[in-house]
Amino acid sequence: MMRKGRCDSTLNREHACLPHPGGCYTLLFLSVLVPKVHEGPMEKIWLKEYPQGVPAEINPDEYASLKAILEDSCRQYAALPAYSNLGASLSYADLDRLSRRFGAWLQKVVGLKKGDRVAIMMPNLLQYPVALFGILRCGMVAVNVNPLYTARELEHQLQDSGTRAIVIVENFAATLQEALPHVDVKIIVTTQIGDLLPFPKCTLVNFVVKRVKKMVPAWRIPGAVSFRAALVQGAQHKLDDVAVGHEDIAFLQYTGGTTGVAKGAELTHRNMVANVLQASAWLGSHLEAGKEIVITALPLYHIFSLTANCLTFMKIGGHNVLITNPRDMPGFVKELAKVKFTGITGVNTLFNGLLHTPGFERLDFSALKISLGGGMAVQRAVAAKWKQVTGMPLVEAYGLTETAPAACINPLDLKDYNGSIGLPIPSTEISIRDDDGNELKVGEVGELCFKGPQVMRGYWNRPDETAKVLSADGWLRTGDVGRIDARGYVYIVDRKKDMILVSGFNVYPNEVEDVMMMHPGVREVAAVGVSDEHSGEVVKLFVVKKDPALTVEALKDWAHQELTGYKRPKYIEFRDELPKSNVGKILRRELRDAELKKQQH
Repeated sequence: MMRKGRCDSTLNREHACLPHPGGCYTLLFLSVLVPKVHEGPMEKIWLKEYPQGVPAEINPDEYASLKAILEDSCRQYAALPAYSNLGASLSYADLDRLSRRFGAWLQKVVGLKKGDRVAIMMPNLLQYPVALFGILRCGMVAVNVNPLYTARELEHQLQDSGTRAIVIVENFAATLQEALPHVDVKIIVTTQIGDLLPFPKCTLVNFVVKRVKKMVPAWRIPGAVSFRAALVQGAQHKLDDVAVGHEDIAFLQYTGGTTGVAKGAELTHRNMVANVLQASAWLGSHLEAGKEIVITALPLYHIFSLTANCLTFMKIGGHNVLITNPRDMPGFVKELAKVKFTGITGVNTLFNGLLHTPGFERLDFSALKISLGGGMAVQRAVAAKWKQVTGMPLVEAYGLTETAPAACINPLDLKDYNGSIGLPIPSTEISIRDDDGNELKVGEVGELCFKGPQVMRGYWNRPDETAKVLSADGWLRTGDVGRIDARGYVYIVDRKKDMILVSGFNVYPNEVEDVMMMHPGVREVAAVGVSDEHSGEVVKLFVVKKDPALTVEALKDWAHQELTGYKRPKYIEFRDELPKSNVGKILRRELRDAELKKQQH
């Protein structure tokens, strides 16, 4: 979750912003050099900016584990809806009952033990929280898997994690079938999209998905068990009450792997409990226990959605409305029209997509209390339009998989977009470092480093990679270039890997994109560096038009007005769409790699 700030007075501090060799990573993931031992914490100047009622510290010992939070919520809010999807809902009592059954099946029918890794590979469906909480209640480790993975990517993650069982939507079973000969996964649970919907809707949905829309490629995995059969079998057994504590691993949350081999961040129950409590403390009086409805469009296997929506709203008895296919924007808007939601989280492209979908502006936003943007930079133009349409600010936050994920959040009572990623959250320290590990002063630009109870234990079975990002005293280097102002607000300048070096001057793509997005004829932009024989690199801009009449000349005139010479795009290319990740993040890397290939030929 990240954001860049306008800080032109500091951008010429080139010595503080040079990239580490090979130190690049994608959204929320990193691989950088180990920092020096910290010589003393920065004064917590941000505390004076905390909203009323937000504590300086949280107590991770309040709960022994995520299991304790889940079971407490199921007792307190038994009759309330916990998750809804495709027109059906599970109450907290349903979630308790079904996750008990699935956990008992894992324990008693297939014989898995505490600490065993169980993968989940599915989009946002009711089956996800049932499977997840069944796994966690057994003291097992959840391994979240992107359902869009190729067989090669899936094979690596299953092998690396030592996964023993997987729960998978059969739409992706053909991919698993291809990977299975190369991994040691013996327990396969398959489910269909409509399996937890009431009869006859479940049968109808599954028939349409499989037979009418033909969304399920042919597959054959001998011995695979259906999710519904596992629940039936699990109902015949009692779930053993397993002691789960702070140091037990809750998740192996894998990085995107763009800096090399994908790595699993070990997120312990303490890490996750701490971040849930930090987020809950920040929400404070803005949300009311048992009365909140949050729109969950980002997939729950993504760390942002997992902690912010699935876990934090569960703690306060919230109702998660799961959106299975947010890319279908007209369908998404129809779903939003059915519920008086009080919260929504997402990435910039999701909010931008909604704002450009007919009918969104006519929705009822009277109950909306929080719109939280993360996962990529929230752009000023999108934030301004969001407030204009909904009446509420688009509040930006920042984090990484390695911080479970929240590290900074803006105050929820923020009046307007401020260009900042917010303030360090309770029990979180921040340090801005130069490339030699020296701490910089307020206002200076360097690498963001964080320390707190939410920082991961390390990378699974990769002490060498862990040593590159975690110091002996617990400081995590993020690979993000930023600064902190005198009030304690943190600003992202950019990620080191995306920085463009033009004639020795650093150009940060976020700044270029933010300026170009302000042009009324632009819908989406991405800025990358391309090779240039004179300047080393120059800026190339990829643009999706809002106004069909928009020209390259018009955009260059705009850039001439808003950007200094070396920051202006030398090349501009119009596209019908920009490449995006499964969570909607624009993939600059794909654009950059494609340009490199063209230049090589």
